[in-house]
Amino acid sequence: MGMLTISEGDLTFHFPDEWRITKFDQWSFCRKQFQYVRGGAKSLDILAIGPRGSLWFIEIKDCRRHRRTKAVDIADEVAFKVRDTLAALLPARLSAGDASERELAARALASRSLHVVLHLEQPAKHSKLLPRSIDPARVAQRLKQLIKPIDAHPRVLEMGRMRDVAWTVT
Repeated sequence: MGMLTISEGDLTFHFPDEWRITKFDQWSFCRKQFQYVRGGAKSLDILAIGPRGSLWFIEIKDCRRHRRTKAVDIADEVAFKVRDTLAALLPARLSAGDASERELAARALASRSLHVVLHLEQPAKHSKLLPRSIDPARVAQRLKQLIKPIDAHPRVLEMGRMRDVAWTVT
């Protein structure tokens, strides 16, 4: 069986070939049209549609080389991106200039389930220079509180802890 790959920075995501995957934040619709809605909308990194109608929103944060410096809490940032991505899908289906973006938005909107994943890479070993400063369990709990009506069980994953997802990361 073949694999589809999509890269974000130093990470490469490998999905089974029956999946549909896209870098949602790179869509022409997001970059040229939707980002200007209400002072600036943000999009998640990857939108993936599984073979049984499952929709996956994947946000990627790789903190292995550079510490996180944003003032906003990482769970809040992901929740905002989830909200904005949801808000972008219907107008993308209706008016995206790119036919493949319209088609993928239509497939996403027809999904039977929605799952949110924060893929968070941190330094393997804690050090003063590059601390492992983000507690994945705390982020998952906060994210669950923020987006419970959307996904009651959001996942915070890393390469060493992929749990029950169909893709791998290298």
